Amino acid sequence: MILNALFVGFGGFLGAISRFLVSSWVGQRWGRVFPLGTFVANILGCFMIGFVMTLFSERIMASPQIRLFVGVGFIGAFTTFSTFEYETGALLMDGQWLLAMLNVVGSLIIGFAALKAGEVLAKTI
Repeated sequence: MILNALFVGFGGFLGAISRFLVSSWVGQRWGRVFPLGTFVANILGCFMIGFVMTLFSERIMASPQIRLFVGVGFIGAFTTFSTFEYETGALLMDGQWLLAMLNVVGSLIIGFAALKAGEVLAKTI
């Protein structure tokens, strides 16, 4: 149990740092009026989990510890739905209803499409 927690923790450490770097880079490059950095991290995370978990369940026999490290740790920390919720709430508090709804609808629909794209790509490998 302790070893599994360490795998999740180390993966989470790397995933959180990766999320921070991606979100910061996107925000600096394209601005922060719309939470595009978080949006990009969520879409990438949806793609990654679709891709990796499909590979692990259909193509590669990964150990449970690798699954924990990648799926729960790294990708779990990389995706940012709590930040997504917070930023959407902030847009609503600022009266930016259209941007808030765009963030919600775009994250859900494009995120689901990215998940499916990851699954399809993994199945073709």
